[in-house]
Amino acid sequence: MGTRASHGLLFLLFLPLLRPRGASAGSLHSPGLSECFQVNGADYRGYQNRTGPRGAGRPCLFWDQTKQHSYSSASDPQGRWGLGAHNFCRNPDGDVQPWCYVAETEEGIYWRYCDIPTCHMPGYLGCFVDSGAPPALSGPSGTSTKLTVQVCLRFCRMKGYQLAGVEAGYACFCGSESDLARGRPAPATDCDQICFGHPGQLCGGDGRLGIYEVSVGSCQGNWTAPQGVIYSPDFPDEYGPDRNCSWALGPPGAALELTFRLFELADPPDRLELRDAASGSLLRAFDGARPPPTGPLRLRTAALLLTFRSDARGHAQGFALTYRGLQDADDYPAPSKGSAQTPEASLEGANVSCSPRPGAPEAATGGLLDGDGHFSDAVAAAVATAPAAPTELPAGSR
Repeated sequence: MGTRASHGLLFLLFLPLLRPRGASAGSLHSPGLSECFQVNGADYRGYQNRTGPRGAGRPCLFWDQTKQHSYSSASDPQGRWGLGAHNFCRNPDGDVQPWCYVAETEEGIYWRYCDIPTCHMPGYLGCFVDSGAPPALSGPSGTSTKLTVQVCLRFCRMKGYQLAGVEAGYACFCGSESDLARGRPAPATDCDQICFGHPGQLCGGDGRLGIYEVSVGSCQGNWTAPQGVIYSPDFPDEYGPDRNCSWALGPPGAALELTFRLFELADPPDRLELRDAASGSLLRAFDGARPPPTGPLRLRTAALLLTFRSDARGHAQGFALTYRGLQDADDYPAPSKGSAQTPEASLEGANVSCSPRPGAPEAATGGLLDGDGHFSDAVAAAVATAPAAPTELPAGSR
């Protein structure tokens, strides 16, 4: 993760699967050059070198000239992150998409996301215009001087909405897919304001919403789509201590294929288990000392229960895995006959987006920010117009 924490609709969710190589804890990436990327762009090796689309935006600095910052070619001598004597966009620290350093502005901003067409972290739907009348997302809203992306996602999950949008660094809006259908996309570089609660994340812009599906970083869910992505709890923030989360996975097919695109757990007590949903048999287990394989992991089971637990000290970037259902299980190993039993995971009536029903709190996610500076002493009244943009905070320790 380095010195800073990591910061769709379904047509963006299912990007082509690439076989990773050279993986280690905290970094799983693919060979070769691609103009698109998996999950969060850790494998991006394309040639975009400006922060705007089609050659627009600000020019990126060369990675061998950024020794004053946390990431440079000197900090990547083996080339694991793809840094070197070039200025192409990369994602060395597990952020939501590739970025680069730029010449520092008067406001102290010295990095920006790169706007690479069609390339988004699954679950991030992009930047949208918020004219305020009516608001782009019509559900509950709130403001916080300690806003992060995950704070807004958790807020909207607990309210039972499908989408969460961050705006102007401190505002959070909730909405549904019907809101997005009438939304007006904006360039990614318009959503460039620093989150008030995290100097390493961006939270929309002035009259611009960065919109996410609330399933990103959820602690529970039922997944029945043919393929998709599951993130660790609190993603893109680091996962917290004492997490106890589970996901039921049952896409159509006779077997499953999982590929870990990102994996960094703090220590051995932080553990991810894969169990056969019908029998409870333990199939595989991974922790901070035993990472998953670098290639596809094929399991001869039609339904899987994933559980993740962290100890009282747990803090790390977490994991992201892609999955797909396989129609033929003949060539894949059968589940082990372990004695451990867990209740059968119910996949009946599962929903793809993993959103809890309206009003249902998310299990084991911890409370929303409260107290001074948190969502206006509870849930703020619905905001009829977009909030004015505050003075932009300087970027943090990236």
